Amino acid sequence: MARSGLSETAPQRVALVTGSSRGIGRAIALRLAATGHAVAVNYSSHADAAKHVVEEIAETGGIAAAFGADVGRADEVTRLFAEIEAELGPVDVLVNNAGITRDDLLLRMDEDEWNDVLRTNLTSQFLCSKAAVRSMVRRRWGRIICISSVSGVAGNPGQTNYAASKAGVIGFAKALAKEVGSRSITVNAVAPGFIETDLTADLGDTAQAALLDRIALRRLGQPEEIAAVVGYLASDDAAYITGQAIVVDGGMAL
Repeated sequence: MARSGLSETAPQRVALVTGSSRGIGRAIALRLAATGHAVAVNYSSHADAAKHVVEEIAETGGIAAAFGADVGRADEVTRLFAEIEAELGPVDVLVNNAGITRDDLLLRMDEDEWNDVLRTNLTSQFLCSKAAVRSMVRRRWGRIICISSVSGVAGNPGQTNYAASKAGVIGFAKALAKEVGSRSITVNAVAPGFIETDLTADLGDTAQAALLDRIALRRLGQPEEIAAVVGYLASDDAAYITGQAIVVDGGMAL
């Protein structure tokens, strides 16, 4: 575990961002740190990248620590939350961001490709939310933000596993919002469109041009644009917003 900026005086709220060593997760971690949260930067296999995110936060005077865990496994989630509480305090804001793709046409997709995506993208949100809600209910405050995808709203060929997992995230968030709303805990989903990350960097010029034709704003989104929405939902300004699925896709799903 890497940590930086820890002090006797901790911020009022602690945020856990799963899968936050790179891409959208990294941008969310930086945004929440900038708004005064102590941030638990979770990673599964990119320890050096997670350490760098912690260092970036520390350089701006923020508080952060990196925690390795596969959030698709119950025992590792239990350990993760115990370590975060010991180092930073109980989790006030949970951002379920961890996700993978294993794209293939349905007729060629094997069970491992299906199960790996559902476990990482959907089961992880169940496990982490369950762990977070326990202490949120006692403290009668919490924010849970579940990262879905435009693929979970509109579908995408070659992504039956991914689309199913991300559509499940939206249903999960809506149901959980109804369960915990009476305890001042909000639960919302954010569905990004195509965002400029490592995943889209490998697209060829032809594929990218075809993709941009499907987006009303004619450009890819930036990770910081997703982070801005998450930051708002994590704030007191969003106290009356729950059970929503906010699509941030430049008009792609219109």
